[in-house]
Amino acid sequence: MPTIKDVAKRAGVAVSTASYALSGSSKIKGTTREKVLLAAKELNYRKNGLAMDLKKSKTKTIALILSDLSGPFYSELIRGVQELALEKEYDLIVCGSHGDESSTAAKFLRETRTDGVILLAHNINSEFIRESAREGFPIIVLDRHLSGDPNIISINVNNRKGGYHATDYLIQSGKKSVGLISGPSNSADSQDRVAGYKEALEAHGITPLSKWIINGKFTQEGGYQATKMLVHQGDIPEAVFYANDEMAIGGLEALKEHNIRVPEDISIIGFDDIQLTPYLTPPLTTMRQPKYEIGKLAAHVIFRVLEGDQVNEHYTFDTELIKRESVRIDQ
Repeated sequence: MPTIKDVAKRAGVAVSTASYALSGSSKIKGTTREKVLLAAKELNYRKNGLAMDLKKSKTKTIALILSDLSGPFYSELIRGVQELALEKEYDLIVCGSHGDESSTAAKFLRETRTDGVILLAHNINSEFIRESAREGFPIIVLDRHLSGDPNIISINVNNRKGGYHATDYLIQSGKKSVGLISGPSNSADSQDRVAGYKEALEAHGITPLSKWIINGKFTQEGGYQATKMLVHQGDIPEAVFYANDEMAIGGLEALKEHNIRVPEDISIIGFDDIQLTPYLTPPLTTMRQPKYEIGKLAAHVIFRVLEGDQVNEHYTFDTELIKRESVRIDQ
């Protein structure tokens, strides 16, 4: 018996697109709908009524999809979601976003296996998220701003402003040259922090230099390797803004290996304020984002939608500068 996957394959579209077309959704128009309907006719496809009824029932479960389950950033975010889920007597499933459209994360978005999804995964593209959104199935995105669909709600930190303040603080402390270890190029969070960094430099009449802007992939190992590359150029800046704390931890290790002292020889600042940062040597100056509060709000918004309440399309949190000992203040 042909399945919807067979129809999607014959039509050359995603399974979610085929599902929308067959259900008469206004999201799918024109030639795409015609291709799907033709494929269904050729395969003699019939909807499974029992399965459709089962999918309409509540699962009492929400999913949290993350780029990387191993990162220390996520613990406070998960705690915020989990506390409210338990209070509402819901189960929480946390999974990574690695893989293609056959991955577990994609299935949680495409199929009704949970009652809602919280998404912090820059490697899942926005178009797939839009295709997966549907009435009664709220998707909360934490790493981008998607507008135009009432079933997608964005909760973000003002990363551009945070990147500006981090860089401005380094310059205000007396540094005339500031490098940047950025995150992945496809991460909206990283893009905004880079934009804030460049704005702060330009506001102080400093030209951003590409040799001092290196991708550290938002990982400790990435920060370590990017910092080694910075050092091997033989011309290091007076300060470095690491676009997250994990990369700053890797950077501290690389600098120590090269006998470059922090903050005596170079000042550094991170972003996130993960739990480890006060205990580093030296304690890391960073931009704090309210991870627990973001998680709790994301869960709260999901439950409000499921209860039929109206919610905002977008929510924004500000960051806070946490001054510690990794930045030297020049008199």
